[in-house]
Amino acid sequence: MTRVEAVPGDLTTQDLDVVVNAANSTLLGGGGVDGALHAAAGPALLEECRRLRRTSHPDGLPVGHAVATGAGRLPCRWVVHTVGPNRHRGQDDPALLASCVTRSLAVARGLGARGVAFPAVGAGAYGWPAEEAARVLVGAAVADVAAHPGLDVVRFVLVSDRMLAAFTRALGAAG
Repeated sequence: MTRVEAVPGDLTTQDLDVVVNAANSTLLGGGGVDGALHAAAGPALLEECRRLRRTSHPDGLPVGHAVATGAGRLPCRWVVHTVGPNRHRGQDDPALLASCVTRSLAVARGLGARGVAFPAVGAGAYGWPAEEAARVLVGAAVADVAAHPGLDVVRFVLVSDRMLAAFTRALGAAG
């Protein structure tokens, strides 16, 4: 049975098969989680993202979708990039936010991953309130791993006490 957990920490140091990047649609780096992962991974990650833009995603990655690259210097094997909905731009559909989790987990399973680490997708610069983001993201993860066994752990790695508390409450409510 897959363990779904919330822990404090730094996503760039997670030694699981996959780390999920809260990317922007350009896939070319940005701020927050995206910037931190690109900085820690080194130039190989950006080069792989540029390759994706030249080949399979010339218009960028759509909201709620996911795609994998290598991990550069990160301790994980792969980075799965997903684009959360931006509430500041009127993208307030929880199904789009949930899709970030389900599509990322599908990509991870396709790679043969056993462990996946997520940030609080959408809860930073994209404006989703911590409690709502936690409820949607945790709910999607719990439902997905129940329907698609095979992963050992899905870990939400949170950088603030407030976010950790929101995810801990969501996990408690999810059963």
